[in-house]
Amino acid sequence: MSNIVVVGGGASGMMAAGTAAYLGGNVTLLEKNSRTGRKILVTGKGRCNITNDSDKDTFLSNVPTNPRFLYSAISNFDSQDTISFFNDLGLKTKTERGNRVFPVSDRAMDVADTMYSFITRNGVKVVESTVTHLIAEKGKILGVKDSLGRIFNADCVIIATGGISYPATGSTGDGYKLAKQVGHTVTELKPSLVGLVSNDSFPKKLQGLSLRNVRLTVFENDREIFSDFGEMLFTHNGVSGPLVLSASAHMRNFNDKTYKISIDLKPALSKEKLDLRLQKDFSNHINNQINNSLNELLPKKLIPVVLDRWGIEPTKKCNSITKEERLSLNSLLKNFTVNIKSLGSIKEAIITSGGISVKEINPKSMESKLIKGLYFCGEVIDVDGYTGGFNLQIAFSTGRLAGYYSAIYGGE
Repeated sequence: MSNIVVVGGGASGMMAAGTAAYLGGNVTLLEKNSRTGRKILVTGKGRCNITNDSDKDTFLSNVPTNPRFLYSAISNFDSQDTISFFNDLGLKTKTERGNRVFPVSDRAMDVADTMYSFITRNGVKVVESTVTHLIAEKGKILGVKDSLGRIFNADCVIIATGGISYPATGSTGDGYKLAKQVGHTVTELKPSLVGLVSNDSFPKKLQGLSLRNVRLTVFENDREIFSDFGEMLFTHNGVSGPLVLSASAHMRNFNDKTYKISIDLKPALSKEKLDLRLQKDFSNHINNQINNSLNELLPKKLIPVVLDRWGIEPTKKCNSITKEERLSLNSLLKNFTVNIKSLGSIKEAIITSGGISVKEINPKSMESKLIKGLYFCGEVIDVDGYTGGFNLQIAFSTGRLAGYYSAIYGGE
């Protein structure tokens, strides 16, 4: 029986620990928090987007960083396997727009509790502990040492400590430090699935304004690279919300490229239909000032900003708006641009892009190519996907492989 230590009690760590224990491993899970699954609780706005119910090719096309590395992991344990896994443990799931899978209860807590039940039912010993050192000798892992000086001997160690996003959940980069101790390379760490910072001044005036049913398009050096329909919001220094988080994963080269987003505020209307709508609204308010005539068209908070960008005096009356001015407003509403300076703080990001180099990990087992018996899974590895359940599936798939191979071959 292999003695296996799993460092980190998030999605990938619990999957690895439970799998290894189920297969006969003597498993100890070391988690720095007082409870497991802290980051699971904040995913999907507290609902937990468990996975994305898509085929393998579609899934990998939604992984911008090192997708080929995940081929074996996804082939071994895909989204259907994840759905069956939770259903078999008594957690019912449902599939929503974009093939996003959630628990029927809409409670992330139920996902975390189900995972905890999975590990304890299979005999995993959970210990509150902050691991500070890996113990290795002659290219072989021997165990770990924690902040209290305790040593946990092991035939295999699985690092599942997450990234450096959402540090309040315990993701503070511990795994990167541990990997470096034994010679592993850590690629540049960047935020992904995060809000965007603008160098325009107007977003601050719109702080807190949520826009629903808009189309957002990202331009990189004036070339369209992403477009989607949904919800977003303005923040004190830029934009955020579901659409923006998705867009941010496509924006990775701020050092040598420029980015802007274009918001179609009225995507359901063609320019021609929008022009007819504007003519009707102006006719209905023919003797009113323009600043009092857009309430049916735009959120109140947005009107002063639109007027300013339109270049029209707020007190100008609708009956004096020229055709050229009306067409100019039409263009502004269909192409409301925001210049983007940078990604938001990595501490606010959902996912860390970057991590332990995939060149140093066996993709078929998640075992280190440098240290025998050392495995990695989840966000600590240099792989990340777009929003929509892809990142949790990566955690489950890589955790499953690490747990399997550590249990079956770890003692050899």
